[in-house]
Amino acid sequence: MSRYEAIVAVFGIIFGTASFVGVAIAIAWGVKGRKGVVTDGGAMARVDQRLERMEQAIDAMAVEMERVSEGQRFTTRLIAEQSGEKLKA
Repeated sequence: MSRYEAIVAVFGIIFGTASFVGVAIAIAWGVKGRKGVVTDGGAMARVDQRLERMEQAIDAMAVEMERVSEGQRFTTRLIAEQSGEKLKA
């Protein structure tokens, strides 16, 4: 085996080992991260209550926007009718 082949073999072993260790650390870190995300039931209940209140508020805003748009349509129709009467006269 020549000197260059030995250097390539040593670097291959070093990089292979470093890659294996890096992947093992990444997997261990990922498994640890999943276990740390567990929350208590009280926190989930509070989140559910908050989402319910947000849903009710959004529904109320949608109803109000529908009322505003109905008023806008009515006003537009009145203006159009009045303009039409002025043109006919």
